[in-house]
Amino acid sequence: MTKKMLLFLVVATLSQAQIAAAQIWGKIPRIGFLALENRPSGQVEAFRQGLRDLGYIEGRTIKIEYRAHEDRVQLGALASELVREKVDVIVTRGAATRAAQTVKTVPVVFGFSGDPVEAGLVKSLARPEANMTGITMLAF
Repeated sequence: MTKKMLLFLVVATLSQAQIAAAQIWGKIPRIGFLALENRPSGQVEAFRQGLRDLGYIEGRTIKIEYRAHEDRVQLGALASELVREKVDVIVTRGAATRAAQTVKTVPVVFGFSGDPVEAGLVKSLARPEANMTGITMLAF
């Protein structure tokens, strides 16, 4: 269920981007995917499959810019690189979410396995504010 919710948030954000893109003929919405590993995981493939299930065809109707590194320090630079690449939204998960927190001009959708309020990622679960939103696997 949580993977579906994350996918829904990304698609909802992209829908807004597509409306704006329709004004600029030929612009394909772009997702920046930021992760803390160098090889794609099963979650990345599930994300891609979910987009395909919704009719998004990578390379034709949507473009995904993947950035990953095993060094957490390098992730901040990769997040900045995605902003320079002018992605419409950044998707991230886990530890890479902290690196995306430095991004202020692009919406960030995250999957986080802790308390995003306690981690300082969002102001509250009900009203995350700023440009960060996502899901948490927070359990008490």
